[in-house]
Amino acid sequence: MVASPPSDPHGFKRRGVLFVLSSPSGAGKSTIARKLLADEPELGMSVSYTTRPIRPGETDGVDYHFVDLETFREMVANHEFLEWAHVFGHRYGTPKAQVWNVLEQGRDILFDIDWQGAQQLHQLAGGDVVRVFILPPSMPELRERLERRATDTQAVIDARMDRAANEVSHWDGYDYVLVNDDVEQCFAHVKTILAAERIKRSRQTGLIGFIRHLLKSG
Repeated sequence: MVASPPSDPHGFKRRGVLFVLSSPSGAGKSTIARKLLADEPELGMSVSYTTRPIRPGETDGVDYHFVDLETFREMVANHEFLEWAHVFGHRYGTPKAQVWNVLEQGRDILFDIDWQGAQQLHQLAGGDVVRVFILPPSMPELRERLERRATDTQAVIDARMDRAANEVSHWDGYDYVLVNDDVEQCFAHVKTILAAERIKRSRQTGLIGFIRHLLKSG
């Protein structure tokens, strides 16, 4: 159970939101996640563990927790992940302890994970999970974005495009689906979804006491 955010004028207690953003690589998910974190101080970020090498500009413990394969396997064996997946030869996992710690602080949590992770998280946390899938405006545009990043070889880009088609095929496993043809507009829609989910009736555990008091006061 988490406390209501300071922005709630009524001070109702509510359950936290496990807010998932997914998209094919290059569709803009990470950009929108960064903008959301900068704009929403009450939102915490789930930092995944990964076995892939650290990239230039990344910081261990901020972008990912970078570990070797043996350490990751030990964490899986010890059931330390809420979800984990094998992607492009590397493993990625969401640590349980970190998620529960953020929730105990009365904050919502943002997840930048793929459809497999979103599915696993939903199986574990059900109604507390809100899943948003971000689509590119077209597949040629997606390829162009990947090529503009200039961080991958053509072979890797081809593999990402193949994976993108598979990921898009799972669009119907999400609660919301957005097309990112304008990043500011897409970001605005994501913010609207988060705001609406925070005040959803099923999350407002403090409403029961308010309603009882309301009826007695009449």
